Order: sequence, then C-alpha cells, then structure tokens
Amino acid sequence: MQNTMPSPKWKRNAAFFIAGQFVSMFGSMLVSHAVIWHITLQEQSGGLIALFACAAMVPMVFISPFAGVWADRYNRKYLVNIADAAIAVITLLVTLLFISGIQSIWVLLIATMLRSVGQGVQEPAANALIPQIVPEEHLARFNGIQSTARSLTMFAAPMAAGAMLAFLPLEVIFLIDLATAVIGIATIFFFVKVSGVPDARERKTGIRAYAHEMAESLRFIRSQAWLKTMLIATALFCVLASPAAMLTPLQAARTFGEDVWRLTGIEVAFSVGMIVGGIAIAVWGGFENKVHTMIFALILFGVTTTLFGVILNFWVYLGVMAVCGISMSMYNAPSTTVMQTKVPANMMGRIFSVVAMVSGLAMPLGTAVFGPLGDIVKIEILLMVTGVLMIIGGLILSRRRELMAAGE
Repeated sequence: MQNTMPSPKWKRNAAFFIAGQFVSMFGSMLVSHAVIWHITLQEQSGGLIALFACAAMVPMVFISPFAGVWADRYNRKYLVNIADAAIAVITLLVTLLFISGIQSIWVLLIATMLRSVGQGVQEPAANALIPQIVPEEHLARFNGIQSTARSLTMFAAPMAAGAMLAFLPLEVIFLIDLATAVIGIATIFFFVKVSGVPDARERKTGIRAYAHEMAESLRFIRSQAWLKTMLIATALFCVLASPAAMLTPLQAARTFGEDVWRLTGIEVAFSVGMIVGGIAIAVWGGFENKVHTMIFALILFGVTTTLFGVILNFWVYLGVMAVCGISMSMYNAPSTTVMQTKVPANMMGRIFSVVAMVSGLAMPLGTAVFGPLGDIVKIEILLMVTGVLMIIGGLILSRRRELMAAGE
C-alpha cells in the first residue's frame, strides 16, 4: 500500500463515505424486504422464503475469498462503487423485465443471488477501505457512527418497504433503489478522497496467483493467535446468537399472543437498541482496551438471552430486547476496530473476507441446528442454555492474553 496515512480532511471524507453508504444501503434493504414480503403475500410458501434467504446469503459467502483478494489488489474505493453499480444494473434489468410483464419468482431468485455476489464483493472492500479514510485513534468512534447508520437503515427500511408495497408495484420500488444507488455511488466517487491505493501491477495474475494470496491470508491467520481466537469467538457467537435472533418472535407469539403489533414491537425494540449502542460507541468510544468492550457486550448479550427464557411480562421483554440490540452494536464496532488496527493494510481485504465467510456460514449453521430443536425443546430452555454458554464464553475470552494484548 502506498501513502497509507488518511487525509488531513478525513472528517469530511468520513462523513461523505457514511452518507453514501447509508443511502445506498437503504435502497438495497428496501428492495430486499420488499421482495421477501412480495413473495410472502403472493406465494405464502415457507420453503420459498427459506430458499430466498439462502440465495441472499450463500453466494456472498462463496465470493468472499475472491473479493478479499480483489480488495487487496485494486483501489478499494473503486471496488465499492463497481460492486454497487453492478447491483444497480441487476436491479435495472429486473425492473425492465417486470415492466415488460415478465414477473416470474425465478427472475427475483436469480436477481437475489446476483445481488448477493455484489454485496459479497462490496463488504470486505468497504471494511478494508475505512482505515485509509479515518486515523487509527478515531476508528472506534467512526465504527460506532457507522453501526448507528446501519441500525437506522435496519429500522427504517422494513417499515418503508411495507408502506410502499401497499401502494406501489414492486418495479417502482426497484426504481427507488436505482436512485439511491446512483446517489451513493456519486457521493463516494466525487467527494471521498482515498490514500493508500494498492499497486496491482506488483501482483501476478492467474488462478495460481489468486490461490497463493488466499493461502497467504490463511497462513497469516494461523500465525496470529489473537486473530484465530477472535474468529473462533465470532463463529461461536453467531451460532449461539441464532436462537435469540430467529426464535424470539415465535416464543413471543406462543407466550404473549400472536398479535402483529407484538412482533413489530420486538423488531423495533431491537433496532432502537442497536441505534443506541452505536451512538454509545460513537460518543464514548468503548473501554480503552477494545476487547474489554467486546467481552462486556458478549456477556450482556448472554444475560439478555438468558432473561428471554424467564420473563413473563411483555413490556419487560421489549426492554430486554432493546438492551440485546445495544449489546450487538457494542460487539460489532470494537471487533471491527481491532482488526482494522492490527491487520496489515495489504492483507486487510482478505482477512475481512474470511470474517464474512465465518459469520455467513455460522448463522445458517445455528439456524439449522436450533430451528428444528425449537419444535422439540421449549424455546425458553434453548434461550437460557445458549445465553449461559455465551456468558461462559465471554469469561473464557477474558482470560485469553493474546486477545487482550491485541485490544490494547
């Protein structure tokens, strides 16, 4: 990497980067929720919804290793924009097909898979780009602000998609996504100045060269005890968090009633909690040792998950759900910061792609295990067991010296 110091005008660059990502992400999530709800209303098939959920996740996992190599070879700013533009082109093609009367479910499925590939390319490049924009001492707060922006998107996009789908055809919502993509791409392209551009001319081309660079990142992970520990912790966190993420709406419906407003309240409480957690990290910055913040968040998530299994009052349940959302933001932001500060700049894209693969595979694994168990074992028991295991995991992590040293 050349000239890796962020620009003196980094605050301006950071503000435009977050703004561009927020607008683009809002459009993407708007389409994602609109498609799922369109399928739900039109087909009413749980199997089809599960198929679309896999289509939105699996391609992202498989493209991640290549995306990591590209992020370390090429200009990350351009890569983020190219991926965003590719997603917009796919959306445009689907829009034209829908307008022409071709409104097959399989068109939406293929489009979902292709959009997932684009997101898989964009995510590691965007995470690796941030240290080229923001000075190291401000990364924690920046990640907190970015987490808040993402949480706001998660909060607003589903409601906007539901409202729009009630009055507008799906192809019009696609056009809104195109508009947000253009705004996001233009904002980052014209207003975000990036230093530390990789020189791809120094890299060999071909499948062997790609395989060598992928293997190089795996050798680096094996050589860094703190990174191995963090990846294992992330995988276990994703697996153990899946009952709280997936089964709490079902548990609430069985325990408190099947009213739609209750399920909506759960989603809103969690999203508001994530927003509050992101703001807290942005203002506070977390503990001086970022790993302490991660462990605190992990234990807090475990405590709230355990409480879900014993609470009998719905309003208390919503309050605990909000705290659960806070803990999620307080885990994600510092863990990203640690990797951004400890991983070499010329390898950051590949490492973030491995992180994406680990989390992308762990959550479906947890869903596959705990989903069927939820029909056999009481959900409250699953929540209490996984919550206690997360608390124990957090306490074990607090004794890992290599991880503590990385967070300093």
